[in-house]
Amino acid sequence: MKKFLAQAYIWLLLIILYAPILIIAIFSFTEAKVLGNWTGFSVKLYTNLFSGGVSSSLGKAIINTLSIGVLAAAISTALGSLAAIGIFNMRGRARKAITLLNDVPMLNPDIITGVSLFILFVALGITQGYATVVLAHVSFCTPYVVLSVMPKLRQMNPNTYEAALDLGATPGQALRKVILPQIRPGVVSGFILAFTLSIDDFAVTLFTKGNYGLDNLSTYIYADARKGGLTPELRPLMTIIFLVVLALLLIINIRSMRNSKTKRIRI
Repeated sequence: MKKFLAQAYIWLLLIILYAPILIIAIFSFTEAKVLGNWTGFSVKLYTNLFSGGVSSSLGKAIINTLSIGVLAAAISTALGSLAAIGIFNMRGRARKAITLLNDVPMLNPDIITGVSLFILFVALGITQGYATVVLAHVSFCTPYVVLSVMPKLRQMNPNTYEAALDLGATPGQALRKVILPQIRPGVVSGFILAFTLSIDDFAVTLFTKGNYGLDNLSTYIYADARKGGLTPELRPLMTIIFLVVLALLLIINIRSMRNSKTKRIRI
């Protein structure tokens, strides 16, 4: 009975989590403007999405979301990877203190981060827009990259870096040819996580985008919902984003499983 209740509880949680996504995916194959109103199977919403049949504001929001996400993820991955290497090589209280400071932004509510960055940009006289949104996304994505890279650094043999230096490699060469190949899975995971967080963010973007008409998907959906309804093309867009993220997660997990099996065979 306990096993049955435990499994029922897990399935209930899964249904609660994935039922809204499933509903959106189902109603993305109908032309109805109102979610929940089935007017027959159709792929017109997908056709509108890829043929330019959506509004210009939604198209700009999609482009802004992707460009900001890629740029912020790339910068935060570079900064986070280097920061993780530096933190890993620290010792004692300094390492614990920096690790604690790195964890604070992840535990901090998004609205506090957004308001803090808004006040900072206003105090420095920086005009808010595309650049401030990218900087804001980098600020909260970088700690997650550090968190993704650190486990790979712990698994790495620390003597390989010193061996590379003894064999004549410069510190830069040892970093590129010895350390980075060993921590590459963590770096890739950190990039994907940072990109996903950037796409998902709303509060920080809302406070740092300014009043010049810049929108990403989250702020566009918020403004669209306040008008009394959602653009129907958002349903296929959300379905595609979910499938892409799901595919990336499956690829990462499959690669990690293959790498672990390869290591076991070598051992």
